[in-house]
Amino acid sequence: MTEISRRPHSEKPDPHWVEWATGIVSAVLVVAMLGWVGYEALTDKDGPPEFRITITGIAPVSGGHRVEFDIANRATRTAATVNVRGEILDGSRTAEDAEVVIDYVPAQSKSSGALIFREDPGRHEILIRAVGYSDP
Repeated sequence: MTEISRRPHSEKPDPHWVEWATGIVSAVLVVAMLGWVGYEALTDKDGPPEFRITITGIAPVSGGHRVEFDIANRATRTAATVNVRGEILDGSRTAEDAEVVIDYVPAQSKSSGALIFREDPGRHEILIRAVGYSDP
């Protein structure tokens, strides 16, 4: 048969120092997070999407050459249906162009894509830019 202790439960009247340290650290973290969220809410401006395109690679594929790129949206507004146009320039003349539509470029984030050209873009200047978008 199991014996059950009938002694009353006793607690120390003063909390341990670890409890105080945990409480103080938690309070500081909560106040810091609330301050950061409040600062971001007051200082961020809701401007139109701002794109920056970087070519990340060029590789031959069957039927042409693939030009891979990253498109970054540095603004606080998301863009949808982003139309990206790429041109191979031969001096001031456009030798070839290609277009791709990126479905979604989140705010303060980036997406990736690629354009396929028939000509070798490595021998010419490449111009890639966003030419349009819609609001989601």
